[in-house]
Amino acid sequence: MEWIYLIIASVFEIGWPFGLKMASISSHKVLWIIFVQTALILSGVFLYFAQKQIPIGTAYAIWTSIGAIGTFTIGVLLFNDAFNFMRALGVLFIIIGIICLKLG
Repeated sequence: MEWIYLIIASVFEIGWPFGLKMASISSHKVLWIIFVQTALILSGVFLYFAQKQIPIGTAYAIWTSIGAIGTFTIGVLLFNDAFNFMRALGVLFIIIGIICLKLG
């Protein structure tokens, strides 16, 4: 169950940078800031539950990695952020790191 908590925490970790971006471009800034605060709180709560059984270093690294990959993907798909070989390679290295942590 802890790995499910970690995945849920990671999804909420993607939510808060998305919310900050939306607040910066939207006329509904207050609603997006509330969204950001909710995502931050839920991300932390689910990370707390995950760390009851998953080692802290592993949980934190995977949590931030999934958040970074998800945020990168949203940036490319929704906000026309650059996508090139070096950026894709960086994401691949993050994924390899996650796999190594899980296997270790």
